[in-house]
Amino acid sequence: MSDAGRGRSGVGPADLDEQQLLRELETIHRTRHDTLLHGSQNALIAHSKRMTELEAEYLKRHPDRRAASGRTREGARARTD
Repeated sequence: MSDAGRGRSGVGPADLDEQQLLRELETIHRTRHDTLLHGSQNALIAHSKRMTELEAEYLKRHPDRRAASGRTREGARARTD
């Protein structure tokens, strides 16, 4: 069944090429704060679901991505903010 048939919005993450996926991720992260503060409960649920789907697809495509040292527990503990 297509995404439209399930009542979902947007193209399925697996159907996006790499550039489209990154653009979708940038957009959804940019709009997250506004959706949290000002969106309806349904909008927040839909936003969260779409964000999770996009992030899962990114991680599926890039399982060996390197984490920045400052984004690990060890790196965070080493900071002297």
